[in-house]
Amino acid sequence: MVLRPVQVNVKAVNARAVGRFWAEALGWSAYDAGATTYVGPGGGPVWPDPVGLGIVVPVPEPKPAVKNRVHLDLATTSAAHQASLVARLRGLGATPARVGQGSVPWQVLADPEGNEFCVLEPREVYRDTGPVAAVVVDCAEPRAMARFWGGALDWTPHDVTDDWAVFRSPTDTGPYLEFLRTPDRKTAPDRVHLDLLPRPGEDTATEVARLRALGATDLDVGQSDVPWTCLSDPEGHEFCVLAAH
Repeated sequence: MVLRPVQVNVKAVNARAVGRFWAEALGWSAYDAGATTYVGPGGGPVWPDPVGLGIVVPVPEPKPAVKNRVHLDLATTSAAHQASLVARLRGLGATPARVGQGSVPWQVLADPEGNEFCVLEPREVYRDTGPVAAVVVDCAEPRAMARFWGGALDWTPHDVTDDWAVFRSPTDTGPYLEFLRTPDRKTAPDRVHLDLLPRPGEDTATEVARLRALGATDLDVGQSDVPWTCLSDPEGHEFCVLAAH
């Protein structure tokens, strides 16, 4: 297995505005490359360090009137930090979001184009992740997602139950990837998805064939002739395999 997540791909009408929001939110940098804005821990407009899981905002597309099925959880270190981060994010243009969360210790917000995310209360498990604690994917069957994504990625499973499946990079650094059981089902194309990249020197076509054998299906989103491959996992979550560097 030679694939690892390198980007969270966020569609937006105004890529620069959304990219700059996320750069300010995470304390990272934003780099514009044509119509695409890349957000990462720093170092210039290059592929972000896979531990950092950068954000890319490439496609002008409005948000449908449903909750995104992929979102970010942001880490905090204390109750005071959580409160100050929420206040700072609202100052940057975030707004409170209601997704049926009820009374919970975390805060649910949306970025300036309505993409939901959570600011978590302090949790020991996320003490060393950096600003992004986890990329969270809603799903119907976490164990089935664990089988597919465990075979797809070189990340390590940390916990797999009927309610969630958790992965992290093999170096045990950076954010977690979590598949969370939810009652809702997919009704619209994903506005947020993962971009995967083969390890240097590996063959992209071979990796794509391996993913198809695991249960991925080809996806046509009007991408035309591009150097990446669009696929869906067994529950229909879109993702892309980028060309190897």
